[in-house]
Amino acid sequence: MQTSYVYILQCSDDTYYTGVTENVFKRLEEHQIGKHFGSYTFYRRPVELVFYCSFTNIEVAIEFEKKLKKWSKAKKLALIEGRYDDLPNLSKKKFKK
Repeated sequence: MQTSYVYILQCSDDTYYTGVTENVFKRLEEHQIGKHFGSYTFYRRPVELVFYCSFTNIEVAIEFEKKLKKWSKAKKLALIEGRYDDLPNLSKKKFKK
């Protein structure tokens, strides 16, 4: 059974990059050396691994990665910092009165 990882990198421009891989530390090194010219992280190096979690089912990992990519920066930061109780409130839209 192959383990998959969903990870978040903090880029040098203070943005986040989210990805999925089978080897999180090898993939981090690929981001750091700019293996894929023109990729999102290529011009935003150095990057820092700030979060990762493992999955035993690649389909579930990909589904979680897609969810994370839609999250706001504030919600990603709450996840990174382990503020899990804040996540539901960061999902709610604020409507003007």
